[in-house]
This record gives sequence, structure tokens and C-alpha cells, in this order.
Amino acid sequence: MDANRELIEALNQIEKEKDISKEVLLEALESSLVAACKNNFGRSDNIKVIIDRETGEVEVYAMKEVVEEVTDPVTQISLAQAKMNEGNIGIGDIVNILVTPKNFGRIAAQKAKQVVVQKIREEERKVLYQQYSSKERDIVTGIVQRYVGNNVSINLGKVDAMLNENEQIIGEVFRPTDRIKLYVLEVKDTPKGPRILVSRTHPELVKRLFEAEVTEIQDGTVEIMSIAREAGSRTKMAVRSNNPNVDAVGACVGLNGSRVNAIVNELRDEKIDIINWSDEPAELIENALSPAKVVSVYVDEDIKSARVIVPDYQLSLAIGKEGQNARLAAKLTGYKIDIKSESQSMDY
Repeated sequence: MDANRELIEALNQIEKEKDISKEVLLEALESSLVAACKNNFGRSDNIKVIIDRETGEVEVYAMKEVVEEVTDPVTQISLAQAKMNEGNIGIGDIVNILVTPKNFGRIAAQKAKQVVVQKIREEERKVLYQQYSSKERDIVTGIVQRYVGNNVSINLGKVDAMLNENEQIIGEVFRPTDRIKLYVLEVKDTPKGPRILVSRTHPELVKRLFEAEVTEIQDGTVEIMSIAREAGSRTKMAVRSNNPNVDAVGACVGLNGSRVNAIVNELRDEKIDIINWSDEPAELIENALSPAKVVSVYVDEDIKSARVIVPDYQLSLAIGKEGQNARLAAKLTGYKIDIKSESQSMDY
């Protein structure tokens, strides 16, 4: 089998195995060979390379204008010469003259190898990018590889992702081969392949974990309405049911806490409060301050502010350690919340 036929056979094989179009490879090779012609002809803008799709034979043509008097033999041809190639030709016509250099088969074989390797890399990179860009703003499972400074390299299968220090939960330490769930923040296309940034701190990570764990969320019976998170410590999530016979909170908690516990384990014991959503701001704020009991809520919807009265013995619980419970409730509801105990409120 000659070299030309071997080229076509190799491209057929690549098309089958790598799912890269033979036509795409041949077009890339033709373009590459046009550029290579500059060495032979001093220019390549009037050169056309055609590779026979069946035999692999390579032919080089120079596009020349038919003129009465030739002043530039590279781009022009006399009428008499042109008629030797094609009969029905006139002044001003463009003709293709076969100018394949003697050693061009060898050049073509070298270029073919370079082009095919480069194109395979490009196509594989494109496929990887498309595959992982579809996972942007979703969760993936990764295997911890190693620490790179304070960042962590995570293997996602065919490509590595980077968990930067500011996307890690404070105090969370990984060991090589640990399997962890991650939220895909961004997928960038780079010459070295897709660059994937992931997070363990994003509130959407918790949301996606519940979507994967709770069938009622998957089928739309239960909706996650709002989520507020202080990663590694506590998350508050407000849910509602679109079916009066389904308890939204119960569905998310699961039998004996099975569903919520699976997510707590994945997040290494981060506390998760699941509350019922309400379209009534006062009720929503009361629910959001759970587990604290509330006496009354006074809401100003215009300035998105609320004053909450709690029993004296519930004040520290309502505010939470270092103000966390109140802070998360405010994030969850979108209201500025001022909490007072009953005895404090009597001083007003």
C-alpha cells in the first residue's frame, strides 16, 4: 500500500475510533500544505492544495490570471500557455495550473502526522470542554489528588479541577483518594484543556445535594425557595410543597433523618435547618429563627425590616452563637431582623 493510501486508511481509522471527521482532518492538512508551499513558490496566497478523498493523492495548483503579456510568472500565464491546459479560455480568466513539486509527497507525509496529532488534541480538548461546561453550576464527584500549595487538585475522571483555598470549608482537611462532592463554579476553555474551578462553600452545593437526594424535589412536588449558608458551620433552607398531602420539611429530612443525614455526612457534620417557606414575611421570619420560639414579629415590608420579640430564655438561642442564627435568618428572608427579649421590649 502506498503512502497516500495509508494516509486515507489512517484517517478512516481515526474517524471511527476518535469520532473526529476525516473531512475536518483533510481540510486542515490541505491548509497546512498551502502554507508549506511558500518555501517552494515564494508565496502561497494563489496556491490551492487538493487531496483526493479516495486515493490520498496530493496535487498542488497555482491559480493564475490569463494575460496578454506576463510580467509576474508566479501569478500570471499567457493565453497560449493557458490554452494548453484548458481550451475555452480568454484574457482575464483564472486558471488552475498543476505545479506539484517533486518532493511534495514526503512533505505531505510529514505535515500529515503533525496536523493529525494537533487536530486530535484540539478535538479531544473541545469534546472535554463541551462535556464539562455542561456541568457548570451543577455538582460532580471528584477524587482528591494532592495539595498544590493551599489549593487542592481534584480528579473528575478525564480532567483535573482545582479547589482553591477560598472555596474550601475552613478546617476541612483532605487525604489523597478521598471522594468528595463539589459545585462547579466555572469551566474555561484553554489551550491546555478545560480549566475547572470548583467549590465546597457555595450555597448551591447544598441545594444540588438535596435535589439529588430528595425525589420530591426532582419531580417538582417540593421546591427549595431560599438558602443561606455559612459553610462548614450551618445552613438554613426554606422549602415549600406544591402538594397539600406532602410535607416539604419531612420529605427533605427523610425517614429517621436518612436524607438530611446523608448530606450532613457529605458536608462533614455541617448543621442544616430546614424550615417551611411562607409568602407571609412575619411567618417566614418566625420559621427562619428556628429552633428559637418567637412571641411576635413586626414587619415593615417597605424597608424590608422586622422587629422580633422572643421569650427572655430564648434570646441567646434566637441570636445564636456569635449572632449566626439571626444572621442566617436575615440572609434567608432578605429582611433586616432586630431581636429583642420580652423584658427588653417592655423598656421601649
